[in-house]
This record gives sequence, C-alpha cells and structure tokens, in this order.
Amino acid sequence: MRLLLLTVVLPLFAGEANAATMKLEPVTITEWKAVYGTIEARNTVPARARIGGTIADLSATEGDVVKAGQKIATVEDEKLAFQIAALDAQIGALRSQLTAAQADLTRGESLVSRGVVTQQKLDELRSQAGVLQNEMTAMEAQRSVVVRQQSEGEVDAPSDGKILTVPVTRGTVIMAGETVATIGGGGLFLRLAVPERHAGALRQGAEIRVSLDGRQIVGKLAKIYPQIENGRVTADVEAGALDTTFVKARVLVQLPVGERQVLLVPASAIATHDGVDFVSVSGGAGTVQRVVIAGEIISRPEGDVREVLTGLAAGDEIVLP
Repeated sequence: MRLLLLTVVLPLFAGEANAATMKLEPVTITEWKAVYGTIEARNTVPARARIGGTIADLSATEGDVVKAGQKIATVEDEKLAFQIAALDAQIGALRSQLTAAQADLTRGESLVSRGVVTQQKLDELRSQAGVLQNEMTAMEAQRSVVVRQQSEGEVDAPSDGKILTVPVTRGTVIMAGETVATIGGGGLFLRLAVPERHAGALRQGAEIRVSLDGRQIVGKLAKIYPQIENGRVTADVEAGALDTTFVKARVLVQLPVGERQVLLVPASAIATHDGVDFVSVSGGAGTVQRVVIAGEIISRPEGDVREVLTGLAAGDEIVLP
C-alpha cells in the first residue's frame, strides 16, 4: 500500500516533451441521489353505482381502455319494477275516476242552464275533476322518478382512460355509491418519496433523470408537497415519455441533492498498469507519473472525464495523451 502512494518517476520518450498539458482547476458538479419513483395515473376516478341492487352485467375488466360515457356495468333493483307496476295501476284508477268526473261535469254544465242543477253543485263537480287531474299528474311524475332511477342502474365510465381495478363481479349486491371500477387517465407521472434529509436540496423545476426500460428519460420536478410523512418528502416528476403499460411500477430516478467541488481529468489521461491508475504530471523536474485513485466515468459534452479522488491537487499540469 505504501508503494501505491509513492510518486513513481518513469522515463518518458523524447517526443513527450512537447505534449499538450492541462492545468487542473476545481469544477462544480451536481451530486445525484438515486431513489425509486412510482408511476401513477394523473387522474384516478372511480365509476360508482348510482342505485343499490345486484350487478346483472359486467362488461369491463382490468386493463380495458374505455371512453367517457361507455357502459361498464348494469345494476338492477327488482323493487323498482314492482313500484312502477304499482304506480301504473294507481294511475289507471285515477284516469278512470277522472273520466267519470269529467263526464259528470259536462252533464252538470248542460243541466245548470235549465235550472236542474245548482251552480254550487256544478262548482263541486268542477273541483272534484281538478283534484283528480292533479292527483294523476303527481302520480305520473312519481312514476317518472322511479323510471329515471331504474335507468340509473347503468354504470358509465366517468372519463377516458384504462381500467385499473374492478373490485366486484357479476351477481354482487352493492349499495348506491359503491365503486364498480377505478379508471386511470390523463397521462402518467412519477411520484417520489425522498428522505427528509434531502428536503432542503429539492428545487421545483430541477432536472430529473429517469431510467425506464433500459433508456434514460429527462424530466423535471413539478411539485414538492409540504407535508413530511414517515420521514419522507413527497414530490411529483413530469416526464413526457412514460409510455409504460403498468401503473404503480417502480422505476429508478436520479435527482439533484447538492453540488460539490471536484478535480476532473480526461479519461484518456489515466493509464492503468497492473491494476494501478497513473496520471502524467508536468513539473520543474520533468514529467512524472503519479498514482491516483480515480472515480467513475462522467460523460460531458467535451468528452468523458473521471474524478480524481486522491493523488492530484489543484494547479497541477496534466500531460494529455
């Protein structure tokens, strides 16, 4: 180990005296934190039953793509059919009574002119016919309410999207307001749970790297929620190419949590001999090779570079190959 820390001076070819050099200067780089994010649907809307009853038809299942207004299931309540039949019978009876009352009123109007029937009796006949007419109108309105309620047994998709869950089956007895299916739509986004020690480094609008299906997608930190739960900060990431078939899938995300000063050298300037990394440094005594401990390769627009952890200092003249 002591030998690795020594500066090794090796003879160089005469042509290296004119080699290009680079002065090392500290560079600020972004420190990335790897976390897992969960793919979520932007809009998760439940399709609920509007009446209670038994599911007579269920035409959708998990994974189906539906349009807004498309029928998903049908809920039937047998009591509604009996109520409609009872109201029809009452309306029929009132119609018969109204027909008879109108006939009496017509007869009374013809007799009152001849003095056979008094005006008071005619008013009673007219009032009776009006009461029966109003009762029949009210009964027909009540029937319309029950018919409308029966038609509400059809459960429709509230929005465009993909069916995520269907917690019921055909024949299930449900109450009004229970969920028949859950639909996710409006696109996808990533939800992160970041340890709270990094909360101060999070910035809305910061660039985020997302690894999905072997490719890297660039997104941005769209929203940071102020409430910390279980020691973690919740944040949302917008990325336009989240074309995955699975919701709630976990993907690897890298987010910036700070900056630090490092020394970077071109990856080609590091030579490896017997498992030891060397960098050629130009000095007053000539060119020497120093043992360094290098970090991982970083891709930059000007080319691949590596961070030097130990072995070099700011101001050193690096001999470029």
